[in-house]
Parts: sequence; structure tokens; C-alpha cells
Amino acid sequence: MSREPMAPLTQIPAYLQTIADYEVEAEKHLSSMVWNYLQGGSMDEVSVRDNLQQFQDIQLLPRMLKDLTQGSTELEMFGQKFPHPIFLAPIGHQQQFHPEAEAASALAAEVMGSNMILSTFTNTDMRALKQDNPRKWFQLYWQGNREKSLALVKMAEAHNYTALVITVDSPHTGIRDRERRAFFHLPEGMQHPHTPTHIPLPELKEGDHPVFNGLMKIAPTWEDIAWMVQQTHLPVILKGIVHPQDAQLAIQHGVKGLIISNHGGRVLDTCISPLIALQLIKKVVPADFPLLYDGGIRRGSDVFKAIALGASAVLIGRPYIYGLATAGALGVAHVIKILKEEFEITMALMGTATVAEIQPGCVLNRIE
Repeated sequence: MSREPMAPLTQIPAYLQTIADYEVEAEKHLSSMVWNYLQGGSMDEVSVRDNLQQFQDIQLLPRMLKDLTQGSTELEMFGQKFPHPIFLAPIGHQQQFHPEAEAASALAAEVMGSNMILSTFTNTDMRALKQDNPRKWFQLYWQGNREKSLALVKMAEAHNYTALVITVDSPHTGIRDRERRAFFHLPEGMQHPHTPTHIPLPELKEGDHPVFNGLMKIAPTWEDIAWMVQQTHLPVILKGIVHPQDAQLAIQHGVKGLIISNHGGRVLDTCISPLIALQLIKKVVPADFPLLYDGGIRRGSDVFKAIALGASAVLIGRPYIYGLATAGALGVAHVIKILKEEFEITMALMGTATVAEIQPGCVLNRIE
């Protein structure tokens, strides 16, 4: 039965204390079609569930009686300093969750000292985000050719984005049964300032395969990544790498960091869990090579566990969209605040004064 979504809240009620609370609340503010788009994954959604379950399989091993009076959540990466390691993952089409879209998320990120990664499929022009905010990166979906892709990168450079994230794990969209059952579609006339929602496909000749001679024909390759590295002064980060051999290839092609991710379970179902991938990749890259973690973060203790297993920082996706749908910028800021405070308290109770002190010895039953 269809229902009319509630309007976004203008203040945060006392009953919203956790990300789980926000998940329950957000559903009230979205149509069932958009809710299914947000919550869904590919095929049987095994990976969606695994991304959440994996954190419960890891136990914390705290140390006591340490002097933590100089404690801090600060970190440095790519020559930048960040107040804490909780970043906002790139998510497109945010206007379907709140009228102020990415502008609201960016405002919340700036206020809370979080790094914002703006999607290619933003409804908010990249030039509208505050010029002098150094904590904003641009995420690129390959535009089918080098020239169109580079044009977006040069625009990001000109507007003070400080890193380039290239998503490489979705050259073809996942088979999303839940979305299809809900007849999901974007609103007619929704603006995407920087790209069409569908990149023009090559014209198929007789005998051509619709997948391999279609989308896959215009998908990026390692040669394209190496070319892009040469075209930009921004550090290039690949999002969606899960295989150790691909991590090594990325370094060989000039990539400066990786986001370990299975796309929130939205592309390839039963793809390796990102926490397992993180540990495998950590073994084959230089000790100081930045590895960011994406997938299933719902608690500050999850942030801690991901860092203990090798992450330099973490990305949150669905959680901040729950906040956006509930109360716009205010909701996103509150979600970041919840996770940041939980992370700080976890650090204190674990006897770790700095992010650098969060090491593999802090956890037991590591999944490998």
C-alpha cells in the first residue's frame, strides 16, 4: 500500500540516538520506491547483509591504565590534515532524498570537519560547494571517453577539489531485483549539472554482444587510469578495488590510494567482503599506502575495527543519507556527530590515544 512521505524534520527529536534510529526514521520521509532504491542491493543482497554482519565477527581487546590526555582523532593523508577519519561516500541523485540535495550534505560535512566526496551524478553543481573548504574530493564515473572524463576533472581542479576518486567497480550496473520490483526511476527533469544519467552507448552492429560490445566497450582500462594520472595534479584514488593483484597494479599505474569497497553490495552480489579484502590488500601494499574503507559502517566501533584492520579512514554512505532524508543538513551533521563520538569513546576505552595507535593487535577473531 502506498503512503505519503513525511516532510523533513526541522529539529532533531530526542529519540534519534543511533544510526539504527535514523534508519527507522528515514523510511518515514521517503516514498517506498526511493526507500527500496536506497536500501537495496544486487540480486539476493547477500553482500548487503555481509557488509553489516562482518563487524559482529570481530571482538575488541582493550588495554587499561594508559595516559590518554593528549588523545586526538586527527590524521594526515595526501598531504592534508583531517580532524577525524569519517568521510562521506559519493552518492548521486541526492535530491530524491531531500530538496537541498548534496548542498545539505556538504554543509554538514564542513561543519563537522568531515571530508565530502561529491559524485559525478550530483544534483548540485560542483562549483556551488564552498571554494575555500579544503576537505572536498570529486568522484568520477568514466564518461565513455578520455576527453569528457578529463573535462570534469579539470573543472574539479579549478574549484579546489583536493583529490580525484575514480569508481572502477561498476562498468555495468548491478542486477537490482528490489529496485526493479519497485519500478524505480528518477524524477522526470531531475538536473544533473555535469553529466547525463545515461552515457551514450556505442552503436551495435549485427552480431555485436549487447554487454561486451556495449557498456564494456566504453569502460575504462588500466591504460586510461595511467593516462588520467598524467593529466591531473590531484592524487588519484581508485574506488572499488578488492583484489590484491589489482591493488599492486594500481600502484604500478601511479594511483595514490584505494577505497576498498564492494559498492555497498549494489553491483556484484557475493563479492568478497570489504573487510576481508582490506586485510588481503594491506599485506601487499607499502605500509604507508592509503587504504580507505567503505561498507557497512553503522557504529563508531565499526570505524575503529576497520582502522585496526588497515584502513586509513572510512566512508559512510547509507547512514548519512538516512540523516539527509530525516532532517537535511541538520540530520547529516547529527549522524556524523553520533559516529564521531562513538569512535572517540571507543578509542578511549580501548586505550588508544591516536588513530596511529589503532593496530591489528586491538582486535581478535579477525576475519581472513
